[in-house]
Amino acid sequence: MMTVLEYAEDINKTVEEVINKCKEFGIKVSSKEDLLDQEAITILDNANFEDNTDIEEMVEEMIDNSKIGIDDSVKTEKLTKKNNFVSSKKNDLANKKKAMYKHKEKLLTNDPINDEKVIIYKENMTIGDLANALNIASAELIKKLFMLGTIATINNKISYENAELLVSDYQKELKKQETVNIANFEEFEIIDQEANLTSRPPVVTIMGHVDHGKTTLLDTIRKSRVAEGEAGGITQAISAYQVEFNNKKITFIDTPGHAAFTEMRARGASITDIVIIIVAADDGIMPQTKEAIDHAKAAKVPIIVAINKMDKQGANPERIMTELAEYGLISDQWGGDTLYNQISALNGDGIDKLLDNILLIAEMNEYKANPSRYAVGTVIESRLDKHVGPALTILIQNGTLRLGDPIVVGTAYGKVRTLKNDLGEEITMALPSQPVEITGLNDVPEAGDRFMAFETEKQARNVGEERKARAKENNACPKEAMSLEALFAKIKDGTKEINVIVKADVNGSSEAVKNSLEKIDVEGVKINVIRSSVGTITEGDVVLAKASNAILIGFNIRPNNTIKNYAKENCVDIRLYNIIYKVVEEMEAAMKGLLEPEFEEKVTGTAEIRQLFKFSKVGTIAGSYVTDGIIKNNSKVRIIRDDIVLYDGNINSIQREKDTVKEVKKGFECGITIEKYNDLKAGDIIEAYEMVEIKR
Repeated sequence: MMTVLEYAEDINKTVEEVINKCKEFGIKVSSKEDLLDQEAITILDNANFEDNTDIEEMVEEMIDNSKIGIDDSVKTEKLTKKNNFVSSKKNDLANKKKAMYKHKEKLLTNDPINDEKVIIYKENMTIGDLANALNIASAELIKKLFMLGTIATINNKISYENAELLVSDYQKELKKQETVNIANFEEFEIIDQEANLTSRPPVVTIMGHVDHGKTTLLDTIRKSRVAEGEAGGITQAISAYQVEFNNKKITFIDTPGHAAFTEMRARGASITDIVIIIVAADDGIMPQTKEAIDHAKAAKVPIIVAINKMDKQGANPERIMTELAEYGLISDQWGGDTLYNQISALNGDGIDKLLDNILLIAEMNEYKANPSRYAVGTVIESRLDKHVGPALTILIQNGTLRLGDPIVVGTAYGKVRTLKNDLGEEITMALPSQPVEITGLNDVPEAGDRFMAFETEKQARNVGEERKARAKENNACPKEAMSLEALFAKIKDGTKEINVIVKADVNGSSEAVKNSLEKIDVEGVKINVIRSSVGTITEGDVVLAKASNAILIGFNIRPNNTIKNYAKENCVDIRLYNIIYKVVEEMEAAMKGLLEPEFEEKVTGTAEIRQLFKFSKVGTIAGSYVTDGIIKNNSKVRIIRDDIVLYDGNINSIQREKDTVKEVKKGFECGITIEKYNDLKAGDIIEAYEMVEIKR
């Protein structure tokens, strides 16, 4: 709450202007000390405080001052009509806002605890407790358990597995108490009744190599589908917008890159229904094209290929289709299931057919949502506006968001003070698949953060504060990382597919590791290699692994410390190998729950080779400078060149000046010989390590 004076100062208006505006909306205030509640503030935030001086008076004044002539009377008439139209539209919006506040309906809650179809399983739950939760007699459950071969009494504890069997008999769902805390709303699976579901527009993301025409395509679609006479036109460069084609809406999301697309998946539910892979007809498949395909496949969404720049000389769509077929994107014309479109984003050729295909896929997949519940969705972008505070573009994925609804976004919370569509127009509510801009939060959330609307401000504040406190605890991972240790537990819970990313030193190795892993089958559980490529592990690999809950396997490569730390921060497990059967053996053992005691590698020191000295009796002596830690005699070492492991062996000897020494510390020079290896170069890195057993 705030006083009239505080609010007036906040929006840079006079107290008199605020009081007059309050009277228009029936808000009872008469002095600067009177308090405005949150609902009144929201109404005023969306009210029009522009100068309402009549246009005709302004024109008369301009005539008196000889700024326009009498011959401009036609202009005066047009300005008057425009003023009346704008005033009418604003009054109409104001009336809608007042009507909404007077008759604001209660929507369906998203809290599973309040869902009558959900039964909460608590620790040490007894048969009597479960019967009470189901609102039935305990004897009925005891009888059912007896039929299952279990003899029990009312006070006996019941296992989750048995409780789940019993609950399913009553067409209800059992959930563990720790998984239904409303503060964990990212983890919720909201189950709607079929009768409440209605069709929603598909959400589309365009991806591809830089300069292949993504931005041009987005602009062309948007400009061609916004009516020229629509009030306001395209007033802002919002990163998500809706277009209408054949009386149906399509939502387009413009992400700044593939990593951003995947980061959104990593932070919550996927926001995209369909991905368009754009490829230039005169250029072909490029590194970022392959990357886009990996990300789209990992998201498990339908893919449409748009072959762009068909207007250019040298366009060769057949070559594009042949190259993409190698990545599993086989054209429907060749008997595959991928729709291909030949377009020119620059002049608009083929755009209608592309939009037709989007609607075709949407119709086949029957995208639906429930507009009768409080909204949930994802932040697309956010910023701090010096005039209105935190402002964010969000996508409604389910439910309806209304002006004034309490909301939690990431760890921020507040009340929707302003609500605008992608044209910058003020609206009172937003439906599923609609992108909107809102204000009213107490902090700026991050892109990819999930949001949920609530019935009361108290609920939103409590959930927001709990999430903020939890985020500060120990910098814990936002969700459980997939690791070899976690595989067996996942399999027991019903997981039938394990995602893996393979990075190797050469193409032959990556293919061999990929093929070996995909042959593993443990009790029907398979390994899905979502990316297999050559080179060291990158940030992009870590982001993809995080979003896909995948294990990163490096074969004969060595990621640098920056990447290792980035993976650790993002709870991604990196496993490094140099023998293929070890990869397969350890993966199979993990899937069977038979992992042997684990040894963790501890890097003890690194040295850079500065100069080489060759002697016939001794071999090659590497004149080195210790850059970190300690290099010990007889230590295990790797020779690394350009992040690729060239050799893994042992130190033969270390010398300081003419003396053989046991170790050399950081900041000192020394001569190092490597056991059975002489193919060294200046600039190579010597990484010393030891294996330490750790508890599982």
